Order: sequence, then C-alpha cells, then structure tokens
Amino acid sequence: MEYRILGKTGLKISHLGLGGIPIQRIDAEGTRTLIQQMVEKGINYIDTARGYTVSEEYLGYALEGVRDKFVLATKSMSRDKASMERDIGISCKNLRTDYIDLYQVHNPSLKELEQVVAPGGALEALLEARSAGKIGHIGLTAHSLEVFEKALTYDWVETIMFPYNIVENQGEELIHRAAQQNVGFIVMKPLAGGAIENATLAMRYLNQCPDVSVVIPGMADAAELEQNLAAMADTSPLTQQELDEMDKIRRSLGTQFCRRCNYCAPCTVGIPIPSVFLMQGYLTRYNLEDWARQRYATLGAKASDCIQCGACETRCPYHLPIREMLKKAAQQFGE
Repeated sequence: MEYRILGKTGLKISHLGLGGIPIQRIDAEGTRTLIQQMVEKGINYIDTARGYTVSEEYLGYALEGVRDKFVLATKSMSRDKASMERDIGISCKNLRTDYIDLYQVHNPSLKELEQVVAPGGALEALLEARSAGKIGHIGLTAHSLEVFEKALTYDWVETIMFPYNIVENQGEELIHRAAQQNVGFIVMKPLAGGAIENATLAMRYLNQCPDVSVVIPGMADAAELEQNLAAMADTSPLTQQELDEMDKIRRSLGTQFCRRCNYCAPCTVGIPIPSVFLMQGYLTRYNLEDWARQRYATLGAKASDCIQCGACETRCPYHLPIREMLKKAAQQFGE
C-alpha cells in the first residue's frame, strides 16, 4: 500500500480510501467485514457524511476495536453554527468516537459558503470543535469549479474533495494549484458516479496524477476492494490501448454526461440542473433509489419544470442536450 501526506493536515493516509455512500446498501455486519478486510490490506482512510443515512452508524459499529487504525472523515451540509455543532455531536455519536480526524463542509454553493464563513456560520462551530479536540482538521467538498477556486482562498481549508475521473477533468488546473498550496486533494466520483464501467482503467488513470492525495471509490464488498487495490498498485504508464479506450469512453459519455461545471446556470425557472443529474446518477447507477428520491424531493425546482427555452444549452461547454436529459430525468423521477 502506498501512503501519502494529506496536505497541510500532516496525516499519513493510504492512497486508496473508502467512499462511504455504498455502505447504505449493506448492513452493519457486512460493513464490519469490509472494515476488517481494509485493515488487513493497509487501507486507513474512510470518508462518510451525515447525509448518507445509515453510513455513519454502520461504520461506527464496524470500527469498534480498530478505530485507531483509521483516519476518519465525515461532513455536514449545515451552514450555521448551531446546526454544525449539532451535526458534529451526532457524527461522534454515530461513529462511536470522541474524535473525528477531518470534518468537511459538504458541497456548499458560493452563496452558502458566504454563510458558512459569516458571523454565526458553520465555520465558527468547526473552529471551536477543533480547539476542543473534537475534530482534527477542516475541509470542504465541492462539485463546482467556482466553489473549488473560492475555497483555495481560505486558510482554514486544509483539504478539498472534488470530482475527478476520465470524463470529469475540468478541475485539473485547480487540483494542481491545491497541491502547490499544500491543500490535500481527495478524489470523489472516480468512476463518474458509476458511468465508467471499467473500474480498473478509471483507477489507473487517477494513479497517474501526483497531485492526488487519496482516491475514495465507493466499495461494498471484497471483490470491489481487491479490484481497486490491484489497479492502484499498478503505477506503470498508461498503454496506448488504455489511452484509446479512455478516448472512446469520453466520446461515448460526452453527449450525455454532466460534468457539474454549472456553466449552464442560471436556469430560467430555477432548476438546479447539475443537482438533478447528480441525483439521477444515484437513482440509476448507485442502486440508492430511496435516498436519491428523498434528495431530489428537496430541490426547489424539478426537471419537469423545464420550459424548453434552451438557454442552458447555449452555455454548456460540452454541448449536452440538456432539455432532452431533463425530460428523461423527469420521467425517471416521476416529477
């Protein structure tokens, strides 16, 4: 197992970590089995979130007796101080620990980020929790380039998590800038939310980037664990055959895959277009239908609200047929 330092946190972590979303698909005992296998293989980084329903609870159960072998990260979508204080407490209780190594602000918009750093915002709770020893370090997760770039201007941001994979490489410049600033970079969506079927190739691609601190694919069983371990262990240069296959994947997904760059905004009727497609991915590829529908239900405007004006398509740098994609999403969600 290769280990890297997670930016300015100084934490020594395995290059391969666990993304906690699929934990929702298995039970507590299955999670314990997976954690024991990770201990045996030297994987020491786990990421979960308050929003991943039972993920924190199952991981808390599974980590009993081996908590000290892991760097544990979670995150909250709370934006104000009181709510963040509450979530930190809930996370500690769920994870059965009195200390969380990395606590992250979960996917804020630029406007929400302003609330986080304002007086009475979530940052105050995080800083106080760090001073009290409840958390060790503070990070941020993002899906938009604008939030990623803004996050790099804050001294308190020690790590950034952002989508990076064969088809979503729009953040490469910012990823390199993060490395130059000694901000740890955590890869989310290494398989583009399940859209990339060749997991080995997807992991091999990420293995070529020296600016990546840790890759956190969602894993739910030993087979996925072994496959990802083998791929990450292969540090040889990509072959021409692999490069050709990656080009084929990009061409295939290029006409139907949202990179969540948010250049399509603002929608005329307020549809959060990247969020719709993100939830659609969870619905169709992650086998998390109930969770995806719950999250989709919270959106202020749904895919079915599209008035077919086409303004979003004129702004999309990938020339996606957004109107048709929204129609399909509306059909799949039934609203």
